[in-house]
Formats: sequence, C-alpha cells, structure tokens
Amino acid sequence: MNRRRFCLAGCLFACLVPLPSPSWCAPRRPTGWRPLMDGYTFAGWHMVGDGLWTVESGSLVGRACNEKLYGLLVSKDTFRDFRLRLRYKSDNGDSGVYIRTDIQPPDEAHGLQIQVGPIGSGNGGIYESYDRGWLVHPTVDDEKRWVRPGDWNDLEILASGGTVEVRLNGTVTAQLRDDPGRPRGHIALQMHSGTVMDVRFRDIQVWENP
Repeated sequence: MNRRRFCLAGCLFACLVPLPSPSWCAPRRPTGWRPLMDGYTFAGWHMVGDGLWTVESGSLVGRACNEKLYGLLVSKDTFRDFRLRLRYKSDNGDSGVYIRTDIQPPDEAHGLQIQVGPIGSGNGGIYESYDRGWLVHPTVDDEKRWVRPGDWNDLEILASGGTVEVRLNGTVTAQLRDDPGRPRGHIALQMHSGTVMDVRFRDIQVWENP
C-alpha cells in the first residue's frame, strides 16, 4: 500500500514540474505595438548634429535657428519590416521621419525620409537623402486635403521588404513597390539645417513583423 502511494505521488510530481525547453525552441519575441518613447526621457534615442531636442508634456520637441548641421534624434535599435505610427505637429521649418537609415558623421542620415512640416514642404511624400531625391512628391493641393495645420497629425508608415506605404491622417499619401533601398536601419527624427523651426513628435510606436 505504501509503495503504491509513493509511485502515485512520484507520477503526480512529474506531471506538475515543467520540462526545460530545448535550445531550438526559444520563446518568440512578443508581437504587437510597443512604444519607442516614454514621454519623460530620451531613453532609446541619441542626438546627432545641431539644434536642441527636449522632452515637453510627453512630446519630443526639436528647435533650431538656422543651424549649420542637421539635428537628428536617432533610435538606438534598428528595424527591418515593421509598422511605425506617431503624431507630429510642425508649422514652420522642414522636418522628416527617416526609416531604415544609416547615420554617417557629422549629420548625414542616408535612407528614405517621410517628409513632415508646414504645407508646401511635401507632407506625406518620400525623399531619399544623398541618393535619388524625391520618389513621391505630393502637390500643395494634395497636402491641403490631408494636413491639419496647427494641430496634431497622425502618421503611419509600413515597411515590408521593398514595399513602403505612408498614411497621413488616414489617407494613403505615398507608395513604393519593389524599392531597392536599404532593408534595415535606424528610425530618426529630423530638423533641417538652415531653418528656423519647432517640430513635435509624440505617441511613437512600432509593430515589428516576426
């Protein structure tokens, strides 16, 4: 009788204790939207070039006054295939959001830039810095239809292989297919050199493809 109880207890213990996972079965990185800013610090980002970046009321704020160099705020991590969403406000100057970018001294961001700024600067278009230039350049009339002057604008960028799609306030503003650009790189926020500007970014989130 005692021997039978001992065997039953041993079996129960074996069922309750989880077995270690083999090395080839490591847990997958969790999917879903994750923030790239905490609203209080520059954690996960570093500054390059001129201009002044601050954190104010939950926003990353860039200010410049005819600086010699570009002012960049560059993500610590690099990204390949992803969706990026954020909100921005910029009524003067010239700004942009770089994706899959490579930073070269002293202030060069090489890669695709999604333009943001006042109406007339090409909001929602795609520009490749130090290479092909404008790939998709919206007209002023286009911008007037989808930009909210003086208010926050919702920007979403899809990058998957050679496909890049931009949505501004819910409208598709630019698309690339089979683009030969860099497949992986940093995200960077830009203040253009030689401009007087105030640009604000908030609620920056990314969803990486597994």
